[in-house]
Amino acid sequence: MANILAVDDETAILTMIQKILSRDGHQVTVVSDSQMLEAVQLEQFDLILLDIMMPGKDGFTVCKEIRGKTDCPILFLTAKTQEQSLVYGLQTGADDYICKPFGANELRARIGAHLRREHREHYVRLSVPNAQFNLSSKELTVNGTVMQLTPAEYEICEFLARSKGQVFSREQIYENVFGYDGESNDSTIITHIKNIRIKLEQAEYSPIKTVWGIGYKWEV
Repeated sequence: MANILAVDDETAILTMIQKILSRDGHQVTVVSDSQMLEAVQLEQFDLILLDIMMPGKDGFTVCKEIRGKTDCPILFLTAKTQEQSLVYGLQTGADDYICKPFGANELRARIGAHLRREHREHYVRLSVPNAQFNLSSKELTVNGTVMQLTPAEYEICEFLARSKGQVFSREQIYENVFGYDGESNDSTIITHIKNIRIKLEQAEYSPIKTVWGIGYKWEV
């Protein structure tokens, strides 16, 4: 089972999360004040749940600060449904988000999907023209340079590269990468791919092509 950190200023939310996830055997640490994270060893956690609207430092600021200290999945807990806010959240380094209010089954499904993705065992390399995936360390190297991708960005690249030339819809990418069987959110995949493109283009590499009206494919 996993070691999970939940950060939210609402104690009722933290109590609910702790109760739900503890039943599944997870070890859950709760923090109600983002300022207290300075004393927390972030590298011990397998996944972090992070509220956006908190007094003092908001979740966006906290995510930026901790992303450099841990590469585990970070999921926002948010009542904000405006696309611009959610897009910005993913750009700060988060992998996904769960909109409040959420049910126990949705919380379990989202967390379970991200943990399964993180705990898959890889031992080989995947080579494509001008790039190589280290499936053990989850690193993408382009023209000799290791790309600084978030875990979600890496997994999207690996998924598309494994089936290069094949077109996938946003929903198919979300379900295959995150494994969540519920309704996928288009803005999550759109934003991740936008960020991926920006990073890869810095290495003069543009393998992800848009097939208008359908989705995306990996093609060099």
